[in-house]
Amino acid sequence: MTFDFAFALRIVPQVLEGIGNTVLVAILAFIGASVLGFIWEILRRSTPRGRPVVQFVIDAIRSTPVLAQLYFLFYVLPYYGIVLPAMVVGVVGLSFYYSGYMSEVFRAGIDAIPRGQGEAAQSLGISRLDTIAFVIAPQMLRNVAAPLGAYSVSILKATPYLAVIAVPEMLGSALDVASETYRYAEPMFVAGILFLCLALIAVSLVGWLERYLGVTTPSH
Repeated sequence: MTFDFAFALRIVPQVLEGIGNTVLVAILAFIGASVLGFIWEILRRSTPRGRPVVQFVIDAIRSTPVLAQLYFLFYVLPYYGIVLPAMVVGVVGLSFYYSGYMSEVFRAGIDAIPRGQGEAAQSLGISRLDTIAFVIAPQMLRNVAAPLGAYSVSILKATPYLAVIAVPEMLGSALDVASETYRYAEPMFVAGILFLCLALIAVSLVGWLERYLGVTTPSH
């Protein structure tokens, strides 16, 4: 069976039907992973006795395949009376999985801030919460902009996993076309090109954010 470019062009609108869900899931999962990852890191630093527990949770998240986590949320939780919509499972699953990686990004970003910054804030009577929100976080943002941007692209590329739990994203739309026409090369090609375009847009946005924050890339 030869590749049919005319057929590939005709099915672009059908594959594009899933682009809205793809982008929505990627954005929500990135926000969720960032917030949860930051919480993991704050808990790891704030509770010395509980630090090994938090570290174990982070390691467990990073060491477990994302598909296993998605299957657990979608297929196992219903046995215990917890039934979540597929879209919710997708967002929660990707947020939870990537939060383990985000926590390490935040750890590196916070470690790059001179320790005296926090000590100076405490000596001025600023509460710990305000110190985190108004002293640590703004400085940390510049340090973590580049790696967070890279993970945003990774999350986007991970959205096809959600096809296995029937989330109507782009790969799912492409598979629907393939199952109806019994042609797989063209739908997969179209989906791949569309994902490439989305990734390039995401990279451009990350580059703009880095320039806005004044982040410079070391020359080699």
